Amino acid sequence: MANFAKTTLLGTTVGATGGTIYSLINYWKGKESHKEHERTLPIRVAQFPAEVKITKRYINPNDKTGLDITLFQFQTCPFCCKVRAFLDYMGISYSVVEVDAVLRQDIKWSSQKKVPMVLIKQGDGMYVQMTDSSAIISLISTYLNDRRTDIGELADFYPTISFFDIADKNKLDIMNKYFLMFQERTPKGHTKEMEQMERKWRTWADQHLVHLISPNCYQSLDEAFETFQWFSEAGEWDIHFPKWERDLMVYVGAIAMWMISKILKRRHNLSDDVRGHMYDALNIWTSELDKCKTKFLGGKKPNLGDLAVYGILSSMEGCQTFKDCIEKTKISGWYYEVKQLVQQNRGNLLRERIEGQVPPLLTNVSN
Repeated sequence: MANFAKTTLLGTTVGATGGTIYSLINYWKGKESHKEHERTLPIRVAQFPAEVKITKRYINPNDKTGLDITLFQFQTCPFCCKVRAFLDYMGISYSVVEVDAVLRQDIKWSSQKKVPMVLIKQGDGMYVQMTDSSAIISLISTYLNDRRTDIGELADFYPTISFFDIADKNKLDIMNKYFLMFQERTPKGHTKEMEQMERKWRTWADQHLVHLISPNCYQSLDEAFETFQWFSEAGEWDIHFPKWERDLMVYVGAIAMWMISKILKRRHNLSDDVRGHMYDALNIWTSELDKCKTKFLGGKKPNLGDLAVYGILSSMEGCQTFKDCIEKTKISGWYYEVKQLVQQNRGNLLRERIEGQVPPLLTNVSN
């Protein structure tokens, strides 16, 4: 097939530990672009970085995809949660590297310093590297639909484009990131209308819903500290990182994100009633589900739109914002239905870095 087409320490700490701001800034867009500058294909890595230590693996005995995927993540990053929700729902086995929040040793080898990041092994033994959550999901979905083409070759359908906006600021984005490359193998029963609806809500999740997370979860100092305590628990920071680093994440991170959330609130034109904006967004989503008259946006089972919205919302499940959303909106029924399916399809957890469990067939992955 033919191929197609330093942040400061505080910034690093906040982005990593909160799992939100670093990705949010990278996803924020200004005005419409008007000049394309260049197109770059995904990076290839000759071999798996020897210094990287796998944190844990999800091994699904029913996984027949043959994919070898390693996810570099921050546990509570909304975009990382989105990728995990997709992989788990699809029943795909994958390895996880929990990236150090301050030193970020596990991505020092990479020229790209954002998460989520995946390394996916190609047929030639090299690894294709992807860093955009929606592009990662689209690429793997494309492969699952038609496995005749090597995933490394399919990755070239998702190049990074460099362009200038009308203020002459250089921007980067992933071309085609919301598109599945079906080519001549369109899934049975799939329609253009279904495809457009799925893309619409995946885009909405990335460009609207996710920007409501930080202003809500950090709107007061008390709530910011509560949120970071949840992040610490969910990410097992006390196990994976030294105590001084964990404390830095929680205390400095919470204060910094409380301050930064005010900037984000202005940037995204939110009023002081940030909860109201979140409730409005969730009401828009549930109204769409009601209009479809189906359990999920995808009908009888979740589609990529469902998984995108669910993944982003799951990033704040232990926060007060989430509890308020469950109480004040109709999101709970749909949310817990998707969660049940995601957990039901997820592989068996092997906590490798903590417990030293290494599946025999995968011991060569981190060599």
